[in-house]
Amino acid sequence: MGKFRVYTLRDLGKPPLAARLSPLQRRAIEVVGRVLPFRANSYVIDELIDWDAVPDDPIFQLTFPQPGMLAREHWQRMCRTLDRNADPAELRGVADGIRRELNPHPEGQLTHNVPMVDGKPVPGCQHKYAQTCLVFPSAGQTCHAFCTFCFRWAQFVGMRELKFATDSSMRFLDYVRDRREVTDVLLTGGDPMVMRTKVLARYLEPLLGPGFENVQTIRLGTKVLAYWPYRFLTDDDADDLLRLLEHVVAAGKHLAVMAHFIHPRELGTPAVRAAIERLRSVGAVIRTQAPLIRHVNDDDGVWTEMWREQVRLGLVPYYMFVERETGANDYFEVPLARALSIYRAAMMGESGLGRTARGPVMSALPGKVAVEGVTEVAGRRLFVLSFLQARNPDWCKRPFFADFDPRATWLTDLRPAFGEREFFYEAELRAMSEAGAVPDKVAA
Repeated sequence: MGKFRVYTLRDLGKPPLAARLSPLQRRAIEVVGRVLPFRANSYVIDELIDWDAVPDDPIFQLTFPQPGMLAREHWQRMCRTLDRNADPAELRGVADGIRRELNPHPEGQLTHNVPMVDGKPVPGCQHKYAQTCLVFPSAGQTCHAFCTFCFRWAQFVGMRELKFATDSSMRFLDYVRDRREVTDVLLTGGDPMVMRTKVLARYLEPLLGPGFENVQTIRLGTKVLAYWPYRFLTDDDADDLLRLLEHVVAAGKHLAVMAHFIHPRELGTPAVRAAIERLRSVGAVIRTQAPLIRHVNDDDGVWTEMWREQVRLGLVPYYMFVERETGANDYFEVPLARALSIYRAAMMGESGLGRTARGPVMSALPGKVAVEGVTEVAGRRLFVLSFLQARNPDWCKRPFFADFDPRATWLTDLRPAFGEREFFYEAELRAMSEAGAVPDKVAA
């Protein structure tokens, strides 16, 4: 294997996809793929998807657009445009109009998370929590394949006003150096591991030098182990990449690979197991995270199997996320009550080493909110919630309660318990918003 080939909408009528997809499936992929990004690769198609189980195969659902991913009105709008052979400019205009209706940057990514220095935003940077700064390398704004649920889909559709990316001056380095509370830098995207090693080095090596002693941990948010493990095995700069990562560890930094594994099948090929072994050999700690998504992994047995195999391979289960309110979330979302039930049942099948995964967790506007459980007080069923991270660190690990709602899928669907008008943090969050506060002003 090891030969990388990309498949896009242009390849639907060509081998091997033409023979594997029915005309109706190709039509659905084209309609949805004009709005939400589609990109698959030879590894996903040849080694991960069970084509005998299509369309229900979880990896097919994970990577190929499905009819239910667009609302009926959006579907019809795009179908009409395609059927009258509209020119590319009109197609693009219709697609962009639909995209703007899909909440492309949820939970304050544009309005609350971008740090300002001297009244100007720091390009390609988000700073929501005091200790952790996110960096979006300009050369890493794609992925080896696209996930259909991805909450960062807006990065990949060519709408410049929706895209996060660093600038040529790498101004984020000055910001990280000056913010001494920043201990963790997370390279994300897209996927930073699509970059050639020499390009990735331009982002990593400065963080190892003088002036960046505050940076203790470098995180790489990536899907590469699941979608292209040959990045560490047979790519022509794979050895250079391992040497670079080894250099990060030798410089005294903790190297955390935040690996996105969504289904146990992604852990089952010889290539991914060899890549994991090679990556761990340079001193990287691989932590795993994934959202709970309908049609793909909304089954406790899937999570038990996945976490158990991750522990066996030396990985650390980290998060079960709740699908965010963006893009095709109506197709993928799972009610919070069911998410909690799946999480609890999956945990009961794990030993203590597998119980490191926290969940279900919502990366919401005020912070990372965990659904801790369901309880009963004075005859009323309630959700028990808490912050794992928050815009104000003082909010963390303060239990709060919401009325139980079996249909709720997100924090904003919940009502405060005990007749309260709002949750304890809301007045302060509102004051932050009204003041135009962003994390570099409020997180100290």
